Amino acid sequence: MQERSSVGELANHLRRELDRYSPGGKLPSSRALVERFRVSPVTVSRALAQLTAEGLVVTRPGAGAFRATPRPEAAATGDTSWQEVALSADGAVDVVPRTVDASAVLATLAAPPPGVIEFNGGYLHPSLQPERAMAAALSRAGRRPGAWGRPPMEGLPELREWFARGIGGAVTAADVLISAGGQTALTTALRALAPPGAPVLVESPTYPGMLAIARAAGLRPVPVPVDADGVRPALLADAFHATGARVFVCQPLFQNPTGAVLAPARRPEILRIARDAGAFVIEDDFVRRLVHEDAGPLPPPLAADDPDGVVVHVGSLTKATSPSFRVSALAAHGPVLERLRAIQVVDTFFVPRPLQEAALELVGSPAWPRHLRAISAELKTRRDTMTAALRLQLPDFSLPHIPSGGYHLWLRLPAGTEEQSLTTAALRAGVALTPGRPYFSAEPPAAHIRLSFAAVAGTGEITEGVRRLRAACAP
Repeated sequence: MQERSSVGELANHLRRELDRYSPGGKLPSSRALVERFRVSPVTVSRALAQLTAEGLVVTRPGAGAFRATPRPEAAATGDTSWQEVALSADGAVDVVPRTVDASAVLATLAAPPPGVIEFNGGYLHPSLQPERAMAAALSRAGRRPGAWGRPPMEGLPELREWFARGIGGAVTAADVLISAGGQTALTTALRALAPPGAPVLVESPTYPGMLAIARAAGLRPVPVPVDADGVRPALLADAFHATGARVFVCQPLFQNPTGAVLAPARRPEILRIARDAGAFVIEDDFVRRLVHEDAGPLPPPLAADDPDGVVVHVGSLTKATSPSFRVSALAAHGPVLERLRAIQVVDTFFVPRPLQEAALELVGSPAWPRHLRAISAELKTRRDTMTAALRLQLPDFSLPHIPSGGYHLWLRLPAGTEEQSLTTAALRAGVALTPGRPYFSAEPPAAHIRLSFAAVAGTGEITEGVRRLRAACAP
C-alpha cells in the first residue's frame, strides 16, 4: 500500500511541474528523480507510466521521458437523442423487454466515497486477498514455455482437471470449460439453455446479477421461495408445472443473499423434479472456497451426484482471490456441453492463457491452502463481530440465519422501515449497505438489507459501521 501511495504522490508532483517544460521538452532522468524524491526506481517507472497513460508524457527507450504535445480540445458533443428511438423500436416485438438495469450489480462493484464503510462490497478487502501469492504466480506463469501463446479453446487441460477434481463424482476434465469469471459463465449457461421469452426459475431472493443477465437475454425470471434449508421442492415442482420452464438457477451452498445451504434430503429431490420436467439446473457454486472455520464438512456440489446431465455447474476462483482474477469453470456432460462451448467461443474466444497459467501456479502453490485457512478463520471472526454488534445495537433487525460460509448477512427490517430511505440515511451517516429489493424478481415479502463483512478493513470497521447504521435509524 505504501508503494502505491508513493507512485500517486510522485505522479502528482511531476504533473504539477509539467508546465516548466515546453512540448517535447525532456524531463529529468529516472536516476535524478530517484535521488530527488528518495523513491525506488520502480516507483519512478510506475509514476511515469501513469503520466504516459494520461497522455501527458512520452517515453522513448534510451532517450528518456518528454512532455507530450497537448491534446486538441474535444469536439462538441453531438445530438444522441435519436438513440432512444433506435434502442426501443424493437421492444414492441420482444416478448420480454431487454433493457438492462445494472444498478444492483454496480452497487457491489463501485467503490464508496472516501470515509464511507463498505458494507455493500461483493469481494474480499485487499488485506484479505492473496496479493503476494497472485503476483508470484503471475510472474512464474509469464515465464512458462508457451505462456503467451493461444490456449486450447476449452482451457488448459491441467486447469480443467483441477476444477473437475474439486467438483468430484463422475466429472472429468473433458466435462469442463474454463471461463472468464462466474458472471460470464452464468451468461453463457443461460444463453445456451433458454431462448428469449422463455421463463427461467430462480430462487427468491437471489443474486441480482443473475436476474440482470436473464432480463438482458429476454428471459422471464419466475421466483421460487427459499427457506432456511434452501429452495422448497414442492414449490419448485409447482413452478415447473405452471410455467413449462426448462431451466432452474440455484445456489445450493451459502445462497446469496440468505446464506442457506440446501438440506441433504432436498438435494436428490431437486434433481428428480428437474429431471422429470426435462429441465436443467444451473448450479452457481460461487462461494465454496469462502467457508468459515466452524462450518464442518461441506456437501459436494449437486453436479457430483448427477449422472444424467441435469446440472450445469459454475465454479469460480474470483471470490476467494481478487475481483480481477477472473477464472471460472463451466461443467456439464452430454450434448449441452457442445452448445456451451460454441457460445463461449463465439462470445470470448478463450480466457487469456497467462491468466490460466497463473491460476495453475496459484492453486498448486503452498500459499493457496494457507490462504484458504487464513480467510476461513478471518471470515468467521468478522461474521461473529458483525452478528454481536447487530444484536447489541440493532436488536429489532431480524437475523433469521447465521451462515457458516460466504461474506454477508441478510437482515429483515422492522415493520414499517423503508429500505431505500434507510439506505440513503446510512450513506449520509458514513456506511454503504445494499437494499434487499433488487434480490427479488417479484414483489418482496418484506423489507431487507444485506451487509457484507468481507470488504471492510477489519473488525474495528465492522463495529463502527454498525454504530453508524444505528445512528442512521435514530428518529
